[in-house]
Amino acid sequence: MRLYFAIIVLSLTGLNAHAGLVKWVDAEGQVHYSDTAPPEATSTQTVRPMTGKGQTEAPASFSQKTVAEREAEMKKARNEKDEAAQNKAKQDAITETKQRNCISARDNMRTLEESTRIVTYDAKGERIYLDDAAREKRLEEARAAVNENCDE
Repeated sequence: MRLYFAIIVLSLTGLNAHAGLVKWVDAEGQVHYSDTAPPEATSTQTVRPMTGKGQTEAPASFSQKTVAEREAEMKKARNEKDEAAQNKAKQDAITETKQRNCISARDNMRTLEESTRIVTYDAKGERIYLDDAAREKRLEEARAAVNENCDE
């Protein structure tokens, strides 16, 4: 007798597992899910529950790549990233050098424009005062250096 009772109980639990799921909207517009829809529901829809089984085959657009292909792609991406970093570092160094040269050229030009007498030293260490022609020549060279090194 107990065996028959156990078989009946187990078979009835299987029926509950396949019971439908109802999606219904109440009067306030909120969506609810339950096994039965209440009589005051504005709209109902029977929803088929998911079985939990995943997709058995990959889609046609999906292609399996070999480990070697993935490694090659990763190596290529890493090389491109390293190359971009090196190019950026070179460009930053060039920009920094150009800025330093610009500041130096502007300081030199300002000194030549503001000073009336410019002193230089020869190979023996003696002072030499620049005449107006030599000063003007150096001023033109300084202006050319400013034009070359400064972006303004």
